[in-house]
Amino acid sequence: MGRYTNRQIATLLIIGLVDFCSAICISLQAPFYPAEAEAKGATATQYGFVFGVFELVVFLVSPLYGEFISKIGAKFLFNAGIFITGSTCILFGNLSHVQDTKAFLTLSFIVRIVEALGYAGFLTAAFSIIAKEFSDNVSVTFAALETCFGVGLIVGPTIGGALYELGGYTLPFMCMGSLLLTAAALTFFLLPSSDGPSEADNLHGGSQMMELLKIPPIALAAFSIIASSISIGFIQATLEPHLRPLQLTPFQTGLVFVLNGTTYALSAPIWGKLCDKGVPPMIITLVGALTVIVAFLMLGPAPFLPVKESLGLIIAALIIHGFGVGAQLVSTFSGAHRDAIAYGMPNNLSTYGLVSGMWTSAFALGAFIGPSSAGALFDAFGFSYASQYIVVLHAMVAIVILVCGYCYPKLSDKSMYRNLEEEAYTEEAQLNGRSRDSTYGSFNSEPSSSRSASSGDSRESLHTENIFK
Repeated sequence: MGRYTNRQIATLLIIGLVDFCSAICISLQAPFYPAEAEAKGATATQYGFVFGVFELVVFLVSPLYGEFISKIGAKFLFNAGIFITGSTCILFGNLSHVQDTKAFLTLSFIVRIVEALGYAGFLTAAFSIIAKEFSDNVSVTFAALETCFGVGLIVGPTIGGALYELGGYTLPFMCMGSLLLTAAALTFFLLPSSDGPSEADNLHGGSQMMELLKIPPIALAAFSIIASSISIGFIQATLEPHLRPLQLTPFQTGLVFVLNGTTYALSAPIWGKLCDKGVPPMIITLVGALTVIVAFLMLGPAPFLPVKESLGLIIAALIIHGFGVGAQLVSTFSGAHRDAIAYGMPNNLSTYGLVSGMWTSAFALGAFIGPSSAGALFDAFGFSYASQYIVVLHAMVAIVILVCGYCYPKLSDKSMYRNLEEEAYTEEAQLNGRSRDSTYGSFNSEPSSSRSASSGDSRESLHTENIFK
């Protein structure tokens, strides 16, 4: 912390607090909602879509937030999003009083849609603020905040399980939603205001998302994010029914749900440090994909493995899954921001918002597909066979990474990338009047049209650069 300014420390602590509280609210639903929905007469397919519609809305609105964040204001979007998320968490806890199946499902969808609008807002704003305030060590900072989120995933089901046994379905949501509203009040007064939109911010608005996704390593990162979040959503929607034959108490079920969040929280800083130290993000993404494959082979377990389902095997699989997800999510966040700047996008809030919106949207798309497909597959084939869908998906991620790395071996020369970084370092130093670290983890800008002309050949080559570099 000694390397950070007081403004950066305040920003880090406040966003970390909100990440922690929001993770608690989000993690409450997975252990308790499926049983409550089934008691109302809903099927796994139906309540799977209740999980999924939240992510579908986040997927749709995050790019919009990302493109217009410089006009909306990062702090306003952050605060408004937190308030909406906390309020709807409380409303979601009161759904237990609705007895009719159709009314229960309809209200579940409405509350989750509104909650998603708030969640997408504060998450996109938070990621943009991180990228702007901590551009020299964004991987480590992002990983530290993801650790706060992971700790929230641990605390949420644990405390939620205890509150559920104490007061039923409503009490956990009332308590944790109130906690998030308290955090919203604190951020309103304590979060430093972001710089207003600059001329450079406004010059790069509009429909830029498709241009961003045309960058090969960013497109591959988006695919990996989607696959990773599908695996998380699959577990959220189907793990509780998978655990029922083991006859665990609600509190014990909550403890099982925190395992992958625990290892995610512990491993995220490690992956972030490796990214900032120069390990290529796609290598870490590959390791993450292979790790998730191992986890889901064990979690079922796979029908072709000569092992039987047991609590110990499920625990081990969830722990391994947390490590794999940590590798994929941290590396893709770091790599996508770095690649966007390296491929010619300006080093300003508009770019940070755009990339953060892409990351949030890709994660949400996977989190929509995950529980939505999981419920249908679980009903049709059972958990053991359905879980192999995640194995195949992550095998595709690994294969694409390996094929792309093999197809462009002569473009693996780091000197080309270093030359571009040195040019960006020189230009940014002239513009900002200060020195910036031009190591692998830094974000460097290319806004000058004269520079585009002078380095056009290098820019064209960079668009097909080996993703391992």
